Amino acid sequence: MQKIKQSTLLKTSSYINGHWHASDATFEVENPATNEVIAQVSDAGVDEATLAIQAAKKAFKAWSAMPAHERAKLLRSWFNLMMEHQDDLARILTLEQGKPLAEAKGEIAYGAGFIEWFAEEGKRVYGDTIPSLSAKQKIVVIKQAVGVVAAITPWNFPNAMIARKASAALAAGCTFVVRPAAQTPLSALAMAELAEQAGIPAGVFNVIVGQDARGIGEVFTTHTDVAKFTFTGSTVVGKSQIKQCASTVKKVSMELGGNAPFIVFNDADIAEAVKGAINSKYRNAGQTCVCTNRIFVQKEVLASFTEKFTDAVNNLHVGNGIDDNIEIGPMISVEAVDNVAKLVEESIQQGAILNTGGKRHQAGSHFFQPTILTQVTPDMPVAYNEVFGPVSPIIAFDNESDVIAMANDTEYGLAAYFYARDIGRVWRVAEALDYGMVGINEGLISNVAAPFGGVKQSGSGREGSKYGLDDYLELKYLCIGGIND
Repeated sequence: MQKIKQSTLLKTSSYINGHWHASDATFEVENPATNEVIAQVSDAGVDEATLAIQAAKKAFKAWSAMPAHERAKLLRSWFNLMMEHQDDLARILTLEQGKPLAEAKGEIAYGAGFIEWFAEEGKRVYGDTIPSLSAKQKIVVIKQAVGVVAAITPWNFPNAMIARKASAALAAGCTFVVRPAAQTPLSALAMAELAEQAGIPAGVFNVIVGQDARGIGEVFTTHTDVAKFTFTGSTVVGKSQIKQCASTVKKVSMELGGNAPFIVFNDADIAEAVKGAINSKYRNAGQTCVCTNRIFVQKEVLASFTEKFTDAVNNLHVGNGIDDNIEIGPMISVEAVDNVAKLVEESIQQGAILNTGGKRHQAGSHFFQPTILTQVTPDMPVAYNEVFGPVSPIIAFDNESDVIAMANDTEYGLAAYFYARDIGRVWRVAEALDYGMVGINEGLISNVAAPFGGVKQSGSGREGSKYGLDDYLELKYLCIGGIND
């Protein structure tokens, strides 16, 4: 593979119980920028998923009993190795996923940051003593690891989404099994290699790579030895997995779809709002769940914002993410391009105006031009669907109450953004938006120290921050009697 310095990072089979587990069948991993096959990967299925869960269960007792500071040392070593091999990990990520190399390097640092963060947070899993109503009793609350955690992660952040979940799970004392997206298995396997090098014991961190998403997902969601299931992906799939988890009453955390509004008020710093919109909308070619999906601009500043935003979009460089100075890479598949093109075409048919872009890009079959649509209304397909691509619909609005109503008119509630300077407006709008995360005069909100997650049909639970351990821990109440007998 192109310019990978450490060849040991290139693994092509599942990692189960400290061993690389080859399968008879294989599947191809392609570079979406070039359609080149970059690897043949062993195609694991339900049998391997079951083996991994069994290994994780066997490893759980020793791992959960290990003192937190000892687990922290191993996690810290994993973090150090991730950063030591940042360039190689980023290159692997770009080759299989497509995002520009600079973005990929940023993702590696972001993902590693969670490992570093939870290495420390795991030392601070505190309990409580509660004043008893009886002199003969003492009430103590302790926190214990839930057990085996199974995870399914997406292709758009093939390193960070695993790191964010696995680091919290391992820090809490849980063991972990993950199935990464079939489009991007190599990043996950490279992480497993580094986990092994860091000294993380066999069975604690397991990676199942395979195309049978439905079959592996069913094992993860129904196996009695899995105590918690965590998923990042579409709301439709997430709902079905929640139903499956109900059969064994698992703890569940879900990071699902989004339809993020980006609101520009008439008192906003327009230049900063343009920068924020570019960062929020076009990162990863618009293929993130927190990407801006609808841009609302107050009529007084509509012309100014649109002009400056159009200039910025037209200056974005599109191409193979491995090349220099690329800002927009490919989309993950031809089907993804087709879906975006359809949403754009249907919205134009309903009256939207094509400001710039709107077509497939000459760079290749997986590319779509950075696009802006104006005169969009909330009932158009680009407004009410999650547009997982580089398309910005601009919707004009009159006043604060109108835009809040439009912004909240969605089943999703993951991320929202707005630009304003009036302190009263800032507080009113921030509290009124029905979203789990709100960026105020800021287009990039992800941070290891902040709780990531949504409300409504965008999911449940929080990842990152001091709250990120909660979903991997159970409270246990100890009532101690006979104190004064």
